[in-house]
Amino acid sequence: MNILSGTLDISLPEMEWIKNFDPRKRFLTGWSYKLAKRAMDIICVLLLSPLWLPLIILITLIIMITCGKPVLFIQLRTGKGGKRFKMYKFRTMVKNAEEVKKELARIDKEGNLAGPLKLKADPRVTPIGRFLRKTSLDEIPQAINILLGNMSLVGPRPTSWSPESYKLWHTERLDVLPGLTGLWQLADRGGENFDEWLRWDCRYIERRSIWLDFMILVKTGVNFFKQPGAR
Repeated sequence: MNILSGTLDISLPEMEWIKNFDPRKRFLTGWSYKLAKRAMDIICVLLLSPLWLPLIILITLIIMITCGKPVLFIQLRTGKGGKRFKMYKFRTMVKNAEEVKKELARIDKEGNLAGPLKLKADPRVTPIGRFLRKTSLDEIPQAINILLGNMSLVGPRPTSWSPESYKLWHTERLDVLPGLTGLWQLADRGGENFDEWLRWDCRYIERRSIWLDFMILVKTGVNFFKQPGAR
């Protein structure tokens, strides 16, 4: 696989459908694509509000009873153009998780995470947090981020570490809004290889279209009911 040369090598049989999305045959490009994508984000989130709003209320009550406040975990993430924004998730960790993280992760001189932190048995995660993560229900509050316009339904997942820690070719993922789901979640959801994660992001960026977004959302929905698990 060579992203820089434009060669697309899909070695996973279940992901070969991506080859059908030829960037030269996109119906919408430029601003027309951006407007259509933004309209799809807003319409989908609003139409699904009868589903996610009751879930937010229910999960809020469960967290308050079992773990206390705060209910939400608010963290700075890196979005489009390297701009930092506040991303919302349900709290799945103990209250002193940031202090514990410093003992487990590599932190840069600014105090930011210098790389992805993936642990098979993270001691910071609460019992209810493990369930929320496995089912991805901890991500529901990001509906707010989508409505605010700093995230999209589909796109590269926003990282918690600063863009200065990226390699040059990694910054291609900053050309688009980060997303709630994307190709990486479908191909290698629990993978710990950051370069491969970024390659899936680049594959999406190179071939992005409204139809590709729709396909990713459908396949993400199927995977949700299969409950593949995540960390």
